[in-house]
Amino acid sequence: MALGLVLALALAGCTSQPVIYGGGPVAQADIEECRRLAREAGAGGADGGRIARDTALGAAAGGAATGIYGAVRGADDVGNRTAAGAAAGAAVGLLRGASRSSEPSSTFKRYVNRCLRERGYDVVGWN
Repeated sequence: MALGLVLALALAGCTSQPVIYGGGPVAQADIEECRRLAREAGAGGADGGRIARDTALGAAAGGAATGIYGAVRGADDVGNRTAAGAAAGAAVGLLRGASRSSEPSSTFKRYVNRCLRERGYDVVGWN
């Protein structure tokens, strides 16, 4: 179920598009062309490294928090609690990283925005 949610979040972010003032049928073709040029230039589409970072940070935070809690409470199973907390933290970090990484990187957006400006469009934001 968690994997399904991660995939849904990632796919939802793939549709992020610039919003342009004016335009028409030709505008969508220009947007796709600028996106392709950005990828070819190495601007990338999304920051995939966020998923790994957020998963690792979630695991560390979850493990530390439950380990400290177990130690303060004097629990006999501090190790088990720490492992469970790390697993829960990793799951939360994975979901957070997946949702954030589906958003195009700022470099990608700047590249596409500039490309569209050079074609005469006024980019007002991204959806």
